[in-house]
Amino acid sequence: DIYSSQDEATTSLSSSEDEEEASKEDSCEVTYPYNGELLMMRRVLNNQPSDTQSQRENIFHTRCNISNKACSLIVDSGSWCNCCSTRMVEKLGLTTTPHPKPYQLQWLNNDGDMVVNQQVEVELSIGNYQDKVKCDVVPMEACHILLGRPWQFDKQTHHDGLTNKITFTHKGNKFVLHPLLPSQVIEDQEQMKTKREQEKREENKKKRKKKLLKIRNQEDSRELSVLSLEIVQEERLET
Repeated sequence: DIYSSQDEATTSLSSSEDEEEASKEDSCEVTYPYNGELLMMRRVLNNQPSDTQSQRENIFHTRCNISNKACSLIVDSGSWCNCCSTRMVEKLGLTTTPHPKPYQLQWLNNDGDMVVNQQVEVELSIGNYQDKVKCDVVPMEACHILLGRPWQFDKQTHHDGLTNKITFTHKGNKFVLHPLLPSQVIEDQEQMKTKREQEKREENKKKRKKKLLKIRNQEDSRELSVLSLEIVQEERLET
């Protein structure tokens, strides 16, 4: 009868939709963090929970590939702009352009208000996901690149609050970004802190040697001997 025919049609339609949804899930590319030694970055997120693997208190951290370097990446819906760190831009030699609408920023470091007046187009990849993202250049220390609301809006992302995974479609392909575990986040930050301290020691050593050369030229023997002793002691501590 007409009702049984409608039921059969509804069942057939539902089955077809389920198959289509299953087909979409099968074609989805599951994307894990890029694996590699992290580009140097100063650690400031030192209160990350280290005694659990739960994502409950973890913001979305992952690693991406930029110019064949592993870089720390955060996705944060609380940021109204996409940002990348000044240090990363300098280390990788990326080309910046003037910002069309310069603005003041305060919350990314401890230097107080600053003017953001440069942008850069960053080519990044995570697994098979490859993209170019326009970022504001800021001296942030939490990560190398931060994808905020503009990226989430453009990709129409969906965030799973339980697993902390991010799903989106790019150029017709569906991707699922997996976050780092809290322990991996801690490990990355420790690694970045160590590299930052090494760079700071190298900078101090160069400054002392430059000052030493200047003193030698001035023939100030007393100050020369004191500075030479400091350099020798520092080199012994490093070895």
